[in-house]
Amino acid sequence: MPIIKTVGIISKPEVTAATKLVPGVVEWLRQRGLVVRGDKETAAYDASVAGVAREDVPEGCDLVIVLGGDGTLLSAARAIGKREIPLFPVNLGGLGFLTAITMEEVFPDLERALRGEHRVGRRKLLNTEVMRGANVIASYDALNDAVLTKSSIARMIDLEAFVDDQFVADYKADGLIICTPTGSTAYSLAAGGPIIVSRGPDESVFLTIDGQTGNPIQENDTIVCRSSAFALHLVRPPRMMFFDVLRQKLKWGER
Repeated sequence: MPIIKTVGIISKPEVTAATKLVPGVVEWLRQRGLVVRGDKETAAYDASVAGVAREDVPEGCDLVIVLGGDGTLLSAARAIGKREIPLFPVNLGGLGFLTAITMEEVFPDLERALRGEHRVGRRKLLNTEVMRGANVIASYDALNDAVLTKSSIARMIDLEAFVDDQFVADYKADGLIICTPTGSTAYSLAAGGPIIVSRGPDESVFLTIDGQTGNPIQENDTIVCRSSAFALHLVRPPRMMFFDVLRQKLKWGER
């Protein structure tokens, strides 16, 4: 495990809980001799941080702390891109299945991370390419899902789906979701590498990646989804397992 010397912070804006937590985390890190980099949202909570664009935060970092919810984590994952930098996800009060570290656990878990004792889970990404003829016009790596939806309010869309070269089905629907195991264990189709071909009129279909970015699709475009060569490295709370997260987030009864 590499020694942590530089830590990035990516924060959700306008969260009451962050007004005290962000300055506290920044001070805690600097007291331990660490260099701190933060996005502009982080700088809004702590003026001592020189805020940079979110996509520039991971540069040179050994760990990136995410303060927010799952949406902030998805944005941070996009900023990290193909860098193998662990994300330390802290939930600031929402539901947040991926941001499993609570505000009460921040400093003990950071202490473990500095000692190299943190548990890191690798989350496989879904690579999605938009092909127009022989050209790749867009390429994305998704942590959760790639979603094809109708652009028009009233009309359904027509899609052809293939796995490798094998035809699966024609879909006439409001949309189609291709998920990673992280996005949904129920719709884990990414491993087989589905290929979807749009048959709808130009820009009647829109491709959305992780609910945050995307591309309008033209008729006969091909959307190729395959398991990415890269994975997101996510710091997990010690001893917390999958059903522990479900029980906590969904407020299931304790034994």
